[in-house]
Amino acid sequence: MLESVLDNCEKRMNKCIQSLSADYQNLRTGRANASLFEKLTVDYYGAPTPLNQVASISVPEARLVVIQPWDKSVLPLIEKAIQKSELGLNPNNDGKLIRVNFPALTEQRRKELAKSAKQTAEGAKVAIRNVRRDAIDELKKLQKSSEISEDEQKDGETKVQKLTDNAIAEVAKIAEAKEKEIMEI
Repeated sequence: MLESVLDNCEKRMNKCIQSLSADYQNLRTGRANASLFEKLTVDYYGAPTPLNQVASISVPEARLVVIQPWDKSVLPLIEKAIQKSELGLNPNNDGKLIRVNFPALTEQRRKELAKSAKQTAEGAKVAIRNVRRDAIDELKKLQKSSEISEDEQKDGETKVQKLTDNAIAEVAKIAEAKEKEIMEI
């Protein structure tokens, strides 16, 4: 019983870390990144279709993304989708493909992005602490119903705390790397 609680706790904490990493991939830095366009959808024949299913997305230079649709009739739709998105980018359509230049971020904008990254990391830490609380509650229930001993409960709580400390340290490491990436010119 104790092992299943610890395994579940570890899996849930890892999901929190993976979620943070996914959120950070969609956070725009000064560099071009194809993953920024993953959540973008295009109204293709009346159905919202992910951009990566109607075009190839490449990053030939540090500040340029090239989007080449397989069907040229989709170009205006892709251009409109990028303009409507919250990315704040201006696509250039040359009739064959779309080029998206990533302008250098201003210092104020980098500070705003770094603050946003810190808030996202703090949210991940709160989620991890909630997982810890749930695991400890589960251990207490198991001890009350005499499925585990009091010593096993205390040992389990210690292990849950170690998992929590490791997960929060990982979140801090990821957040620090992202902040450093955002703040570099």
